[in-house]
Amino acid sequence: MSESHLTVYTIGHSKHTLDEFAGLLKQHGVTALADVRSAPFSRFNPQFNKDALARELKTRGIKYVFLGRELGARSDDRSCYENGRVQYSRLARTDLFRQGLERVRRGAEEHRIALMCAEKEPLECHRTLLVARALDEQGVEVMHILADGGLESHREAMERLLEVTGLPREDLFRSRAELIAEALKRQEDKVAYVDEKLAAEAGESE
Repeated sequence: MSESHLTVYTIGHSKHTLDEFAGLLKQHGVTALADVRSAPFSRFNPQFNKDALARELKTRGIKYVFLGRELGARSDDRSCYENGRVQYSRLARTDLFRQGLERVRRGAEEHRIALMCAEKEPLECHRTLLVARALDEQGVEVMHILADGGLESHREAMERLLEVTGLPREDLFRSRAELIAEALKRQEDKVAYVDEKLAAEAGESE
C-alpha cells in the first residue's frame, strides 16, 4: 500500500464512558489505538488511564499502543521550548517525532489506526495542530472522529480553523497554505503546553 492511500483517524476521549468511546471506534472500523498523550492518565476520567484503557480495548478486539513519548505535546527536549512554551515546529523536526510518525504510517498499512488525545475539540489539540498536520504533509489522509460520531476531514478542519482564528479563506497577498500556517500558529499559541519552570527561567534571564 503506498502512503498516498494511507488513512489515519484521530479522536479525543473527552468525558465519554468506555462503552461510548469504544462505540465510536467500532463505528469507524478502528482496529488499533495510538495514545499520543504525553501523560497517559486522567484524574477526572480514570477509565482512560493507560493500563485500564489497554485492558478494555483488548476485550473489544482493539489493539493499544502508547506513542506519547514520540508524539506527545510535552517534550523533554529543552530546545523545543521558547520562553517556556513548546514550539510545535521544533518538536516536529526532532528524530523522536519523526520516528513516531513512521510507526503510525507503518501501522496504518495493517490496521485502521486512530490517534487519541484528551480534548473533545480537534482544533484545541496537538493531535490536529501538530501530528495530523505532519501526516497530512506526508500525503496521509487524516479524518477526525467527532464526539457525536461524525467525521471531519483534515481539510475541513483547516477550513474551520480559518474561521475560528478570524482569518479569511482567500487573501490577495497570501496563499492558502500561508493562511492555514498562520491559523495553525495562532491556535498553537493558545493551546500549546507551557512548562512553568522553563518559563520562570526565561523570565529571570531577561
